[in-house]
Amino acid sequence: MKPRLDRQTIALRVAKEFYDGAVVNLGGGIPTLAANFVPEGRTVIFHTENGALGFGGVPSNEKDENPYFMGANGVPFTPLPGMCLFHHADSFAMIRGGHIDITVLGALQVSEKGDLANWTFPERGIGNIGGAMDLAIGCNRVIVAMEHTTPKGQLKILKECNYPLTASQCVDLIVTDIAVIQVTREGLVLKEVGPGWTDKEVQALTEPELIISGDLKEIEL
Repeated sequence: MKPRLDRQTIALRVAKEFYDGAVVNLGGGIPTLAANFVPEGRTVIFHTENGALGFGGVPSNEKDENPYFMGANGVPFTPLPGMCLFHHADSFAMIRGGHIDITVLGALQVSEKGDLANWTFPERGIGNIGGAMDLAIGCNRVIVAMEHTTPKGQLKILKECNYPLTASQCVDLIVTDIAVIQVTREGLVLKEVGPGWTDKEVQALTEPELIISGDLKEIEL
């Protein structure tokens, strides 16, 4: 089997999308890790639904974790000078008011139109919508960070999602362990491939027909 990017490296690639001054909300799992890879020289203002703005990455040591500084995803964050705390209703008002520039979310499935399914496994009968629906609709840009296929090899980028949707036509960019794919009105554009991967190999693990970018390149980190 060909090597794939690990979760930390996917997060590193995602963090390259954060521009200076961006207000960013990170979902659980791989997205959370992106807070530790902000490019040098850029200021990124991280936001969480349960009421904090302007914090840093995940503490590197357990002794530095503070139970009072915990994101909505259940992961501790590092307080920074100037960080502010507020009611979660105010936090959701920021999301619904369109004041969050970027959200990075995990996904169970993404369709070729950018539909997102990430809140429930129907076959398991479990799920939790949390703030995902508000983030997917309210944020200015939605990036999905995930493995390209399930652990059993099932496809996750589909022509149409067969899991209940979180939101429709909301995803702008998909970053996986083998590819970076842009969602456009014309279809899914393959922009970057993992080291050692070809566009045909990525296509074999993607249900919709991919549009191959004219400047297709290896994933840059």
